[in-house]
Amino acid sequence: HRVKSVVASPRAPLRFFPAEAPLADLFLGQLEEADRLLEEADVSLVFYYAPWCAHCLAARQHVQQVALRLAQQVQFVAVNCWWHQGRCRKQKSFFQYPVIHLFYRRVGPIEYRGPVRAEYLESFIQRVSAPLTYLPSVRALHTFLTQHQQAVVGYFQFNSSPQPAGYIIFLLSALHALRRDQQGEVRFAVVTNQAVAGGVSLREDESVYLHRRLNSSLVFPRTQRNFTVQAVCDWVFENRESVIHWIQPTGAKSYSLEAELQKGPALLTFLPHNPLAANQLLTQVTDVALQYHSCSGSQEDSVSVPRCCRSLLDPLAGPSVCELCVSHCWALELYLQRVSLSSCRSVQSSYGVFGRWSVCCRSVPRPPPDSITGLQCRSNKTLRFYLLDTQLHWTLAQRLGASTDQSLPFITIINLRDETHYVLNHTDTLADFIQNFSVSYSPLHRHLVGHKPQQPSQSLIQEVTSDSFLHTVMDSQRDVLLLYYSVWCGFCSALNHVFLQLARLLQGNSALTVARVNVGRNDLPWEFMVDHVPSVLFFPRHRKQMSVKFPENTPMTVPNLLRFVLQHTESGGGAEPRSLLEAELQVLQRQVFSLHRARERLSQQLSVLWRENRRLTLHTHTLQTQNAELQEQSLQLETLYREKTRQLSDTVHRLQELADASEELLKENSLLRVLLTVLRERDGRDTERQEEEGQEAADGQEGKREAS
Repeated sequence: HRVKSVVASPRAPLRFFPAEAPLADLFLGQLEEADRLLEEADVSLVFYYAPWCAHCLAARQHVQQVALRLAQQVQFVAVNCWWHQGRCRKQKSFFQYPVIHLFYRRVGPIEYRGPVRAEYLESFIQRVSAPLTYLPSVRALHTFLTQHQQAVVGYFQFNSSPQPAGYIIFLLSALHALRRDQQGEVRFAVVTNQAVAGGVSLREDESVYLHRRLNSSLVFPRTQRNFTVQAVCDWVFENRESVIHWIQPTGAKSYSLEAELQKGPALLTFLPHNPLAANQLLTQVTDVALQYHSCSGSQEDSVSVPRCCRSLLDPLAGPSVCELCVSHCWALELYLQRVSLSSCRSVQSSYGVFGRWSVCCRSVPRPPPDSITGLQCRSNKTLRFYLLDTQLHWTLAQRLGASTDQSLPFITIINLRDETHYVLNHTDTLADFIQNFSVSYSPLHRHLVGHKPQQPSQSLIQEVTSDSFLHTVMDSQRDVLLLYYSVWCGFCSALNHVFLQLARLLQGNSALTVARVNVGRNDLPWEFMVDHVPSVLFFPRHRKQMSVKFPENTPMTVPNLLRFVLQHTESGGGAEPRSLLEAELQVLQRQVFSLHRARERLSQQLSVLWRENRRLTLHTHTLQTQNAELQEQSLQLETLYREKTRQLSDTVHRLQELADASEELLKENSLLRVLLTVLRERDGRDTERQEEEGQEAADGQEGKREAS
């Protein structure tokens, strides 16, 4: 027969959003109801969720806030896509939750992949609701081009029909671009006045203009490409300028952030950002980035005669990278065909032996050396600018050295190739910070993230941190014996008593410091790092560059460490450290001899204890054997006792039955006696009666005989 199911059926789902929220919560997964609601509104947002998802629970409040503000313009729908009986679960195959889709007049879905926060989500909804900006005047056109880094302007004539076919394609291109541009870096606008379109050199109907501040602006080539949605989007994203980027790493250790840092030196700007309001700091950073990437001598020249600055591989110099500045981008390929990169006369040497070369083929007067304008083309430390929201990535900012105040901006430069990390002070400007980083010998101090432990003032072993490393180890008046360790290292814990004993022996030496550094919590300059822990390095005074590492194949014992220190201290020519260390070595040898004698006495005591323990073990074994025998006999006696008890119980039962039977016999005997007595009495009366009757009969016959 079939086994009865013991699994309880799942409970029916409940509402995920409150009843008073201005959105339709389809908690049973009614996908057909969602389709009906999408047809009734021009702009709709669909929030697919799972009730158990922590990200959905965190996003619920932000979606509800946006719905309260935009309920009159946008239709908000929430669908439970986890209920197994719902249609959404059967038709949709989502690998993560929540999933947010936006629809603009049946165009969609446009998936939102940005941070699920109220301000970011509302900004994206506003861009979907109004994908195109109408520019009625030349002033509006100029304002639009200056406010946005990447602007796309389309010119269309609405004389023939209310909405020409080209305008529909341009509108769909703006919506399609939102799928690839979550931060809204590329903005689309439309011009219907021919006089306004002439300001950006648009004279033909259904023409598209891509504005660029650094390079030459472009017009969509209608003769080379088909005017389709995909073609327009590809053309925009292929030719747009990448001056400053917004990145959203998933955590402190993110592959997206690592991929960007691998491209070269990066300037990370953490700032509290609200996409719904203007940010003055964002404008300043953008202006500095534009000046940095501009190859012209002045701002006016960059507007009138745009230049092109690109990084290219030099086929003659191997893997080196060259920065080229030419007059027009369309002449770049022609220039490379005629002129070899290595033939440029303005070749600057790199900042290191194995660095990269920087080439700038100048066709305009070169800007001053102390100017940040065009610095990208004058340095082989070309920076890439990135923006991050402090509220979303505060943990990463703290790990990089940010202060405790989240309202203050934090700017840092990370160069993975040189393993350097710099932090901008509040007293310096961003332009000076970039200029100091780009020079040959940077005056910037590398920032090291370290830990400040609470240690007692009287300590035999000095604890070194990132801040005190150079001051302690590079002290030219003292020899330093440094131990590299980490908390997770088991061998490091085993060496604690060795280093503690060594520090006690060397406590009176004023010219030697015994220190250690926790490399798991303190960043060190790469030239002072080791390949494994534990490691011991000796830094002699007056010649710190001749540091020596303790041999790996030698056991780290106190005599070996003392011999190591003595050997490298003698090479300095000092007589006082030698005599002091020899005396300390003799003291240590005497202590080792005392320890050997103590070990022998302890061995004798252990031998006596071992024999006594052996005797006690044998006695214990004998007692255990006797105990086992006694337990066995006890079990036998207990068995015999139970058997005798059972037999006695049977005998008592039988005696009771005999007693009962005897009592019954006595009762029957008494009855028989009584009956016998009664019968005897009855027989006696019958005999007497018979005798009387016989006597009477005899008397009667005698009387009859007498009468006769």
